[in-house]
Amino acid sequence: MELELRPRKRQIGSFSGFSEAEIEKMENLINESSEQVCDPEFCKKVAKTFMRSQGRAGKPIVKWTEVQTWFQNKLQCCPLKNNSAEADKKLPDVTERCALDKANESSHTAEGQKVLTQSELEFEARSSRDGAWYDVDSFISHRFLNSGEPEVLVRFVSLGSEEDEWVNIRKAVRERSVTLEHSECNKVKVGDLVLCFQEGKNQSKYLEAHVVEIQKRLHDIRGCRCLFVIRYGRDDTEETVRLRRLCVRPSILGRP
Repeated sequence: MELELRPRKRQIGSFSGFSEAEIEKMENLINESSEQVCDPEFCKKVAKTFMRSQGRAGKPIVKWTEVQTWFQNKLQCCPLKNNSAEADKKLPDVTERCALDKANESSHTAEGQKVLTQSELEFEARSSRDGAWYDVDSFISHRFLNSGEPEVLVRFVSLGSEEDEWVNIRKAVRERSVTLEHSECNKVKVGDLVLCFQEGKNQSKYLEAHVVEIQKRLHDIRGCRCLFVIRYGRDDTEETVRLRRLCVRPSILGRP
């Protein structure tokens, strides 16, 4: 699998000032009331609740349109269509519903039709072949194992059909990781789960790791010069890297 170090763009114009508690609250609301979360009146109530909370004191005002945009971005590939018996099974996570919906759509799409472009990518999946995370180009199909676990057949970006792979939605599919601007390096904390770009002789990939130490440095004309010591989950080896090699979970964007 060939991969180039590249920015993982987040949506332009999206509000990233939500706290972790607010993001968790909105995710719970999606799971509880996914059909009404984008309704203006519902979003106004959510925004008003946030503004009245003690945790919002001293922070920017939350507009109801920003809440609505967050919900719309989260649900842009949902809700799940109920046109098969499998689709009726309960899925506890938004990512699962979105992935299954896309897989369901793809299985009914004629060959040769337009697939997702890079700017529309929303997911990444972990390959069982090397344990690395790759951007998902499209979901080809889906199935439920006898255990009830849902799986999707994914096609990775820039790879052919011979590299398609069945992956467990709950364990190996998630919202796409993102890069941070140089000025946002302070959002990364010790203990954070990140993806680190590794470039080998024959293969380049993003591997999962945890941040174990942060060495702050003065920024210069080149940008962030801080050093991040990370520990890879697969073999517990450590490496010191700069911010440009890291991708972080989207929830980190909401940190002050």
